[in-house]
Amino acid sequence: MTVRTRFAPSPTGYLHIGGARTALFNWLFARHHRGRFVLRIEDTDVARSTEESIKAILDGMEWLGLDWDEGPYFQSKRFEIYRKHVDILLAKKLAYRCYCTPEELEERRRKAIQKGYPPRYDGRCRNIKDAPDMPFAVRFMVPEGTTTVEDLIRGRVSFDNEQLEDFVILRSDGTPTYNLCVVVDDAEMEISHVIRGDDHLNNTPKQILLYRALGYPVPFFAHLPMILGQDKTRLSKRHGATSVMAYKEMGYLPHALVNYLARLGWSYGDQEVFSRDELIEKFSLENVGRSSGIFNPEKLLWLNQHYIKNTSNEELAELMVPFLKTLGVDPSGDERLPRIVGTLKERAKTLKEMAEASLFYFKDEVNYDTSAVRKFLTPDRIELFELLVERLSGVEPFTEEGIEGAFRSILDEKGIKLKRLAQPVRVAITGRTVSPGIFETIGALGKERTISRLKRAISLMKDTNPTV
Repeated sequence: MTVRTRFAPSPTGYLHIGGARTALFNWLFARHHRGRFVLRIEDTDVARSTEESIKAILDGMEWLGLDWDEGPYFQSKRFEIYRKHVDILLAKKLAYRCYCTPEELEERRRKAIQKGYPPRYDGRCRNIKDAPDMPFAVRFMVPEGTTTVEDLIRGRVSFDNEQLEDFVILRSDGTPTYNLCVVVDDAEMEISHVIRGDDHLNNTPKQILLYRALGYPVPFFAHLPMILGQDKTRLSKRHGATSVMAYKEMGYLPHALVNYLARLGWSYGDQEVFSRDELIEKFSLENVGRSSGIFNPEKLLWLNQHYIKNTSNEELAELMVPFLKTLGVDPSGDERLPRIVGTLKERAKTLKEMAEASLFYFKDEVNYDTSAVRKFLTPDRIELFELLVERLSGVEPFTEEGIEGAFRSILDEKGIKLKRLAQPVRVAITGRTVSPGIFETIGALGKERTISRLKRAISLMKDTNPTV
């Protein structure tokens, strides 16, 4: 059997974190078994489906690296196929026309609730012989008995068919319903495994009945537990961002989010960090738990920091460019960028944070912390700064080793410790008291900018009433 999985989002909004995990698990399962991964857009809700949402879904999947082998297919272009299947069920007398108006259905529903009965359709149109000339929907005739779902995650789940009611498969306006469309599509696209959120579990017995009525083989089902916030309620915006692309905008790496989502409900021993190839190799539905995954933003942030530390300077430099441009810096053609990234990535948790921390490398003017200037840029350090300007001017090539040598020569000559010189220099070239290592910072900043900033600091120290 060729494994074929699918991801079938509705284009009524952004790609949600929960949807992204469903797509990922389908993608991993297909890749693990060397199968096919199909993308299908379920856009039968014409009123709510938008081109912007379709683009958001495709952009999110592409950013995560979840490439599809077939599609995207669009349900809105397949209505004639669904209607033909409705005709088949009508011809087999496994479906029937229902002439009940929405108002009548709502009135019966209200009365049933008043009497304490479940508000199910009572099947009154099942045996109508003479079709009246009026609008109708088409309902599937649910047989008696029990329908059992052999779920690959949850185990055996049985449903009493009496509780299902005769459900609508074609609305009175001629549009097909979800349960019919998904069965026809999955059957015609030869989907072998339906892996989706467990909020779809109650639809599964209806779909199994439709598979059987249409003579299609029933696929394997696997219903993933929901993703919850840390307060154990359904994940929503109050728990943090729920859109995949929001994490891109915040400066997360796609590898980090993929790794995190994979571990949200699936495990492989105690291992936390996985390469993409490892995920494909080790993924199985047997190791997907039945309990809901708890979304932990701090753990995701930790994982993102891990990936930043272990990503090459060149790749990070390319990824950081859009964030710098948002901050008003265009680093195009700046050969220092990979070196600058190398000074920052040990501390940065996101690309956005890294870009913000890098601004002092690019700005012509230093934004000084006034209290740091008062504490460290004092007249008694003028001589040290003048010596440093002289020594650094002679360093060629301008490497960290040469920079350190210039510092050490002054420390030895003056009999002082590094802290006496390094911290004032840090304030002079960055404006702050915290930065990466002083030698690597100066190296990444470059000789010209470093000397220019040291001279500016000398001027401030000589000025008895400096303005910063």
